[in-house]
Amino acid sequence: MHPCVTVIVPSFNEEKHIASLLDNLLQQDYPMDRMEVFIVDGMSRDRTQEIIRDYQIRYPFIQLLLNEKRFVPFALNQGIRKSQGEVIIRMDAHSEYPSNYISTLVNYLFELKADNVGGIWLTRPGNDSVKANSIAIAQSSAFGVGNSHFRLGIHEIRKVDTVPYGCFKKSLFDRIGMFDEELLRNQDDEFNARIIENGGSIYLIPDVAITYYARSDVSSLIRMFYQYAFFKPLVNRKLKMPATIRQFIPPLFVLFLLLGWTVVFFLPSFLPLYLAGVGIYLLFNIIYTVKSAWNRGKGLLVFFLPWIFFIQHVAYGIGYLNGLINFVLLKRSKGTIVSSR
Repeated sequence: MHPCVTVIVPSFNEEKHIASLLDNLLQQDYPMDRMEVFIVDGMSRDRTQEIIRDYQIRYPFIQLLLNEKRFVPFALNQGIRKSQGEVIIRMDAHSEYPSNYISTLVNYLFELKADNVGGIWLTRPGNDSVKANSIAIAQSSAFGVGNSHFRLGIHEIRKVDTVPYGCFKKSLFDRIGMFDEELLRNQDDEFNARIIENGGSIYLIPDVAITYYARSDVSSLIRMFYQYAFFKPLVNRKLKMPATIRQFIPPLFVLFLLLGWTVVFFLPSFLPLYLAGVGIYLLFNIIYTVKSAWNRGKGLLVFFLPWIFFIQHVAYGIGYLNGLINFVLLKRSKGTIVSSR
């Protein structure tokens, strides 16, 4: 028996990727008469909607929905409210999925009696340039992103606190509520934490590998990590849950860099300790850079990757500190973000 599945894909200016995603969906081994696909578009200014409408004419189970509020949580909730499926699967236009993606996740969702299941990420560069390769490595390295299981990979099914995208029973949303629309970013982190808070379970499935194409330019990398970190303190405040040590490392690093010079000015004896701290960071940065360049046989990475690691850490650190100021010190409940939209 195949339960009816609703696939929800938030989109914005995805003319380069949306056709590949839709072709990917058409290649799934799940019965098409048991699927509905909602591409919820945030008022794209390119040909995204035109491409979707062309597919919609040929494949009526694919539908274009317009998300006038533009951001992801509104798109997800709009799709969930309209859905007829027993199972909700979120997907992303920047990724490629195996042909058994939907069938495998649906099977494990029921077999494990889970509330959410998802696959691992195989991060690939957006193009063949050394810069794009460096960005992809930084987003899939323990030094770049910490111990995120779905980014680093696992070898057997395990309970986790989050997975990319997600596959849920629709009844879950009746039980614990929808995605939080105040969280323009990190809404999936908060929702997954709410699942666990309500006694639910989340499983990462290593047999399901999602190929994720990382952004290929530095400005997009900065924007993404800044925005991701900016909303972390609001997530923690909403959940009444302290941040993990991993979340604090980048903002503490930024504070150390910025405030260290001030301390040195008034207390010159602090200079050796400051230089030692910078030296330890550089040492780890170089070790991970050389290891990555050696494993991939790309010597030029040693000139780009250290900067990408540094930029990624600083963007996250500044975003998190700004989030602390806005959501913890000033007690704001919403925040505006820097966005290409």
